[in-house]
Amino acid sequence: MNIEESINYTFKNKNLLEEAMTHTSYANEMGTKSNEKLEFLGDSILEFVSSEYMFKHFPKLNEGELTKSRATVVCEASLYEVAKRHNFSEYIKVGHSERANNGNNKPAILADSVEAIIAAIYFDGGLEEAKKFIIDNLKDAMEVATVNVGEKDYKTVLQEKLQENGDVNIRYEIIDEWGPDHDKNFKAEVSVNDVVLAQGEGKSKKHAEMEAAKIAMENLEKDKDADNV
Repeated sequence: MNIEESINYTFKNKNLLEEAMTHTSYANEMGTKSNEKLEFLGDSILEFVSSEYMFKHFPKLNEGELTKSRATVVCEASLYEVAKRHNFSEYIKVGHSERANNGNNKPAILADSVEAIIAAIYFDGGLEEAKKFIIDNLKDAMEVATVNVGEKDYKTVLQEKLQENGDVNIRYEIIDEWGPDHDKNFKAEVSVNDVVLAQGEGKSKKHAEMEAAKIAMENLEKDKDADNV
C-alpha cells in the first residue's frame, strides 16, 4: 500500500505530496523545498478543524475544557500516532545525517509531516478534503480527550470535599482488568483512610478512576440528603 492509499486521498498535484514529505535536512542537501511552510499552515488548519468539530459535537464542554481537549488532540504525541498508522517513516525524506540518527522515525519529524500533509491536501483538494483527513484520523482521539477532560475535576472536587475538615488519605487502586489488549476494561476503587467509598469502570485506568470519584461524590450527596431528611 502506498501513502495515498493509506491516507485515502489521491493528489492531483504530486509535487505537493513530495513537498509535504520532505524534511528540512533533505531539502538543504538537495536544494529543494522543505515541508516547513506547509507544516506552518497545516498547524492552523488542524487547530481550526478540531476546534470546530469539538464545538459542534461536545456542546456540554465549557471553553476551558474545549481548550484542554484540543491541546491533547493536536499535540506531538497524538500526531505521531497518526504518522505511525500510515507508515510515514517509510516515505519521509530526511538528510544523510538525520537518517544516520534514525531521523525518519523521530516523533517530532513525523508529527510535523502530518501537519504538512494536512496543508498539502488543503491546497490540492480544498478545506473539505483536509477536514475529512483530520476527522478520519483524529476523531477517536477527540472522543478520548473530551471524555477524559473532566477526570481532574471529579477527583479534585472529591478531594476538596473530603478534606473540608482536615487532611485525609485518599487512595485510588486498579482492582480488576479484563478484555483483549486492544479493548481493555478497568475497574478502579477509591478509598479514604482505608474505607472504600466507590468503584468505577472505564476503558482506561484514568477513566475508571474518574468514574470511581464521580460515584463517590454521588454517594456522599445521597448520604447528605438522607441525613437532612
